[in-house]
Amino acid sequence: MPKALVERDGRLLVEHGLATLRAAGCDPVVVVLGAAADEVRARADLAGALTVTNPDWGGGMGSSLRTGLDALAGTSAQATVVLLVDTPGVTASAVQRVAALSDPGALVIATYHGERGHPVLLGREHWAGVSALAVGDVGARAYLLANPDRVVTVACEDIADGTDLDRPVR
Repeated sequence: MPKALVERDGRLLVEHGLATLRAAGCDPVVVVLGAAADEVRARADLAGALTVTNPDWGGGMGSSLRTGLDALAGTSAQATVVLLVDTPGVTASAVQRVAALSDPGALVIATYHGERGHPVLLGREHWAGVSALAVGDVGARAYLLANPDRVVTVACEDIADGTDLDRPVR
């Protein structure tokens, strides 16, 4: 089943992520759909979001990140907050904490007990570089690792849970 259609606490994960970003004041909000995009559109309330389909979703999250950044290229956004659909413990407060450092040159990563997680903020100056290195299932990781002096980490464990539902709980 596509992650977007997983139900948790009476809400689809894609709806939860969208609500979190909206509550944090993010605008525009881009939702990148992949597997079962038509079914997600039919079942989920995505009103107010710019929805785009990643035709290469099977190649991993890198292609979804590129699709989302491409969708933002024509906007006036100076930075973007990346939030994965399978991190429902991330709160609007965590998004706001990371977004408070928004700047075209910013690279910001939320941390949970010293471990890097989401949300991640990517300043517009980095979008081309991120896109060039976003392949397979690494997303922005390769770019962030290649630019350690530019990355700012922000502790969020006091206001959110960054657990990725793909990973077993320790």
